[in-house]
Amino acid sequence: MLPVTPAAGAVWAPRPDRVRLWRAGEVVELVRAGEDHRVCPSTGSGNGTSGDGSGNGTGGWWVPPAGVTVDHDVDYGFLIDDDETVLPDPRSRRQPAGVHRASRGYDPGRYSWQDHDWTGRQLAGAVIYELHVGTFTPDGTLVSAIDRLDHLVELGIDLVELMPVNAFNGSHNWGYDGVLWSAVQEEYGGPEAYQGFVDACHQRGLGVIQDVVYNHLGPSGNYLPRFGPYLDQSRSNTWGESINLDGPDSDEVRRFIIDSALMWLRDYHVDGLRLDAVHALRDTRATHVLQELAIEVDALSAYVGRPLSLIAESDLNDPRLITAREAGGYGLDGQWSDDFHHALYANLTGDSTGYYADFDSVSALAKVLTRGFFHDGTPSTFRGRAHGRPFDTHRTPAWRLVVCSDNHDQIGNRADGSRLSGRLDQRQLELMAMITVLAPFTPMIFMGEEWGARTPWQFFTSHPEPELAEAVAKGRVAEFAAMGWDLSVVPDPQDPETFRRSKLDWAEPDQPDRAALLRRYRELIMLRRSRPEFTDPRLDRVQAEADDERGLLQLRRDRLLLVINFSEHEAEVATGPTGAPLITVGAATPADGTVRLGGHSATIMELT
Repeated sequence: MLPVTPAAGAVWAPRPDRVRLWRAGEVVELVRAGEDHRVCPSTGSGNGTSGDGSGNGTGGWWVPPAGVTVDHDVDYGFLIDDDETVLPDPRSRRQPAGVHRASRGYDPGRYSWQDHDWTGRQLAGAVIYELHVGTFTPDGTLVSAIDRLDHLVELGIDLVELMPVNAFNGSHNWGYDGVLWSAVQEEYGGPEAYQGFVDACHQRGLGVIQDVVYNHLGPSGNYLPRFGPYLDQSRSNTWGESINLDGPDSDEVRRFIIDSALMWLRDYHVDGLRLDAVHALRDTRATHVLQELAIEVDALSAYVGRPLSLIAESDLNDPRLITAREAGGYGLDGQWSDDFHHALYANLTGDSTGYYADFDSVSALAKVLTRGFFHDGTPSTFRGRAHGRPFDTHRTPAWRLVVCSDNHDQIGNRADGSRLSGRLDQRQLELMAMITVLAPFTPMIFMGEEWGARTPWQFFTSHPEPELAEAVAKGRVAEFAAMGWDLSVVPDPQDPETFRRSKLDWAEPDQPDRAALLRRYRELIMLRRSRPEFTDPRLDRVQAEADDERGLLQLRRDRLLLVINFSEHEAEVATGPTGAPLITVGAATPADGTVRLGGHSATIMELT
């Protein structure tokens, strides 16, 4: 039986001795579930609930007395012990006055969906487009984003990936400082606007992937520890205390995460989730929370009759994440591949600093294109140790690796938030597009990349608390000082101009050079769709040959051959008999079993 999300007004709170429901000014005493034979809201069973509020087993639930409910559009919250401060519902769907105020009841079933003919979109063969709602359009809302969906359809996109939209403190943020995982940020339009966006995507043949963060909570507005042991104070990750996934009372914490994930897929018709930094989900239990989530999502997929995808962000290079459960894996559908990005970036820019140290050769890119990971148990200079495990190229389809030439992290991790379009010439940008779109993997395009956007993507925040704002700004400067960056280019994340500068300029695609790059992306995506060689998932059938000295790469996909010259010097490459080029970037002249390439040039030919 699929779990049912608890009704608004019930709350898991094993820590307090008393919990009251505040509902539109009225205060109602809640009662503990269990001894009064009420059903435990999260498990669908009263078994194992404790009536003493200790939090042992699956206890600690408080429910309203009979006849008391929280209806749609009614403000409500909880009072803990004798504190008269109204706290938001940990499972809130809507926060109209911000994360420090009362929640508002929202019934997702009231929305009238128009996507009845939508049958879903699988990850295999798809092209993903990553966007941030607040900077995708001048208005920065879900409603205004709908007006740009036709652009994505014309580009050839299959899946739109939204960066996190869950509620955070302030008016603008990347989204990774959320504190209420099931509420849609009001500045974006709230939950109804979110449903409208997904509906509009589906009516245009676009699927939706939602980026979700279950590895940490933001620094402002996190009241979950007042209710229960959501955090593990004995362990921490990059962002603070770890989530309690394997300690006492972790059953309900895990259920909290899984219910949130199922909510997006079930109530908001989302087609997949991108799971942020899963390496920070510290879980020693026999069944990892990711595997548990995959099991439940598969069950939901069977029920709704459409594919539902889970994509992990992980820097572990551990193929067990995307190995089928029947083969001992977690059973996720895909994962981001940083190795592809690093190898492509290093070969395009010549940068071999930091974590690019091992990737500055065409051979490194060739290995990624044929074996999935570069670090598959090999020494990592950046880490000072061996890293990764081998990718099974015979049994694991290549589309399970999601790749990109730029994404929000890679751009934002540069001190000035500059895109590759600011440091590469037109032909290099076209080379970048060709390799990303036509690689054996699932390509992802970051918003504006398709026309070489000149607007930066900078790290921006809007923390209302002065001390937090100052700490974030100083921490950003210290981070880049340690890496040797010119600190004069580091923008203040709290400056509203940093946010405004990061918005896309939709006048750019009409400029001649930007329009030419956009046409190239469309051409490449169309070619990817027209030739089955480019979506063939069998990585063991991909052949790559690298010439590090001359900066040349040959990539063979069955009868198709990509020849790429990363260097600025002209080069001649022996190819054997070929037909006329299908697509050429820069200068390429085939003749007598060879092809002569100009600097930063490439071509795709069919072998005869």
